[in-house]
Amino acid sequence: MAVLKSFLMASAFLSSGYALAQDEVVPSPSEMPERISFLVAIGDEKCREPEGDEIVVCATVPENERYRIPVALRRKEQVVTDRSWSSAVNALDSFAADLRPNSCSVNGSGGFTGCTQKMLQQWFAERRSKQRAN
Repeated sequence: MAVLKSFLMASAFLSSGYALAQDEVVPSPSEMPERISFLVAIGDEKCREPEGDEIVVCATVPENERYRIPVALRRKEQVVTDRSWSSAVNALDSFAADLRPNSCSVNGSGGFTGCTQKMLQQWFAERRSKQRAN
């Protein structure tokens, strides 16, 4: 998939530069071909020939990539090792807090019920920061 995207981007970039270098007028939409096919040929497969006014854009992928997840979608899970488990849980908790009950927001079920809790958490955080400063 990434190969196809990069191929399409490269072909669009090169064709746009070529079109700008020409002195001819760009054809109207009625003169443009009605059918454009984007294909991926795997291994030794041949790309099919265009029929009539059709445009065929074809990318080739090695045979060993046939049944694999596309390279663009293969991501390694990032393991965070520079912080404690409790700080990771707190970070996740703060991201999801706006959608849960007791969240003091207009989102989520019963969001308004957490306004006092949020105010108390802010107060405790300020108190801890003052104690650390002293």
